[in-house]
Amino acid sequence: MRLYTKTGDKGQTSLKGGRRSKSDLRVEAYGTCDELNSFVGRAAALLDDEVFPDIKPELVNIQHELFDCGSDLSTIRKEPEFKVKEEMITFLEERIDEYVKEAPELQRFILPGGSIASAELHVCRTVARRTERLCAALMDKEEINQEVFKYLNRLSDYFFAVARVVNYRQQVRDVEYERSAIVFRKPKQKKNDQ
Repeated sequence: MRLYTKTGDKGQTSLKGGRRSKSDLRVEAYGTCDELNSFVGRAAALLDDEVFPDIKPELVNIQHELFDCGSDLSTIRKEPEFKVKEEMITFLEERIDEYVKEAPELQRFILPGGSIASAELHVCRTVARRTERLCAALMDKEEINQEVFKYLNRLSDYFFAVARVVNYRQQVRDVEYERSAIVFRKPKQKKNDQ
């Protein structure tokens, strides 16, 4: 198998359903999705199997799902069969809820950091947000699988929650933003709930 095809030497690349310039917003969106996938792989490689037996396999699964996102974003044919489905988003939401319960209560904004693995997960969070912004710009011009956009939105929240749990399990404190007011408050309970 040859790794080079010479088909992209004139600044064009093949999508499912046609060719586009390598500077096309759709190509930028799925290329950034691929970049995110690489950062997720690096974050997973930093995690100890014994301390993170739940998180590490989830990150590997997310890598597969990011390939699915890239596949959907690279599809321009009519009536496509998309890979990213609602149940993938539901799974992320369930895991976010569990990790929020595990980490210490959050009151102020935090800086990316603490442990190396947590810092890497914050990089994943920010690249997921960038990918989401690119998809939003693409949606202004073309149709995409809406589930990809929702997935990327939840994924950045997932990385935030997981980054905090990674610090917590490694007994490393989150770094609070020094000038942050208290921005996260517990919702007030109704009298009937007390």
